Amino acid sequence: MLDRFRPESRTASRRFDAAGGGRRWEGTPSFGSHGAETLAAAPVIRSRARHAVANNPHAAAAVEALVTGLVGAGITPASRHPEATARKAVGETFMRWSDRADADGLTDVFGLQAAIATALVIDGEAFAHLTIGEGGFAVRLVPAEFVDEGLSRELGGGARIVAGVEFSSDGKRIAYWVRPADPTDVFATAQEPIRIPASDMLHVYRPMGAGQVRGISWLTPVLLKLGEIDQLSDALLVGTKVAAMHAGFLVDQNNLSGENPFDGDQTGSVLESGLEPGTLRYLPGGYDIKFATPQQAQQSVDFMAAELRAVASGLGVPAHLVSGDLSDANYSSLRASMVSFRQRVERIQNHVLIPQFVRPVFERAVIAAVLSGDLDAPDFERSRQDWMSAEFYPPRMPWVDPQKDAAAVREMLDSKLMSRRQAVAELGWNIEAVDEEIAADRAREAELGLSPQPENTDARND
Repeated sequence: MLDRFRPESRTASRRFDAAGGGRRWEGTPSFGSHGAETLAAAPVIRSRARHAVANNPHAAAAVEALVTGLVGAGITPASRHPEATARKAVGETFMRWSDRADADGLTDVFGLQAAIATALVIDGEAFAHLTIGEGGFAVRLVPAEFVDEGLSRELGGGARIVAGVEFSSDGKRIAYWVRPADPTDVFATAQEPIRIPASDMLHVYRPMGAGQVRGISWLTPVLLKLGEIDQLSDALLVGTKVAAMHAGFLVDQNNLSGENPFDGDQTGSVLESGLEPGTLRYLPGGYDIKFATPQQAQQSVDFMAAELRAVASGLGVPAHLVSGDLSDANYSSLRASMVSFRQRVERIQNHVLIPQFVRPVFERAVIAAVLSGDLDAPDFERSRQDWMSAEFYPPRMPWVDPQKDAAAVREMLDSKLMSRRQAVAELGWNIEAVDEEIAADRAREAELGLSPQPENTDARND
């Protein structure tokens, strides 16, 4: 009775088909450890991904959709200090600093978030150097290729450098080796890399698995398909052009070899003749005419749409944001696709962007403001966590119907399922500043004798 449970009794049938051999798996590629595979492939894939985004409209649209979904107008911090005056001071100080956050002076802290998200999608990783200059604390973006991917060696005692990232003997990241950059350089510099402590360098990436040291482009699953779509599009376009050059074919069914029934110049077997709209022509006996009809282009429309849906699926983006085609969309389908997209985006925001970039930058900005005297925090050493504690609110992703979205927020507020602070922060504003503006508006209305706007109770009841 128990023999059937013994391994030797069922050797012929006990196996995973996916681990088996035979014809079905001949030539099938395999995948090794995430660390080794990503380090070997990342530079080539990054170069191809950048080319695809710069030249392929569908790749560019997908990246823009991802970046817009991830950061939008910016992920806004809201201080969680227990005192209201301190929360207001932190919020105002951070917003003043945000305008000069970029060490290169090109954008503000929210623009840096968008740049980080763009590099995260295209390159698979983004680096930010936290610096102190004449203007105070600032953030400078570092291209991924400047963190020396070719630098890997043992340092002794268990410490090591892997692709420009230095690890201590217990496996903690303690430094990054960055090659100097000159904005006028056409090619990457060959100078010796500089060691930057990990406390001053932010490395933002989404690992595929344990042991991965460097990031890899999010376009990796679809790069080959994007290239094939380009080739298919070029082939169809060339085929259509060739078919358009051959307007028609005159068939001499009886091999009469008589005079051409059309006027025009003939070069070899090619007749160059003009036709007017509405023209009727008589053909002599024994002649027939066939017009060119490029059927392959018509038959490939559905196939191209299926390929673009595969690209969108590989990137986790709704198909209409990649193709720009809304012909088959309706309210329900758009809402369903955007809900799924929102869930995916929120996961990346809370697991990657906020912990790896937004929160560290906020905390360093608060510390720098305290040390410089811009933020009055006499008890900072004693209650450091209170001053640096914050919640981070990505911008609310708009629904297809903004009126229903606003009604949903209002209902959540009435049901005490969210706070006004959270609702205001999701719009990208500081609640203390908004309340002060509302109070100032009401005071001005009272001073000028203006009647306040009545609430729309009918719409509220609806």
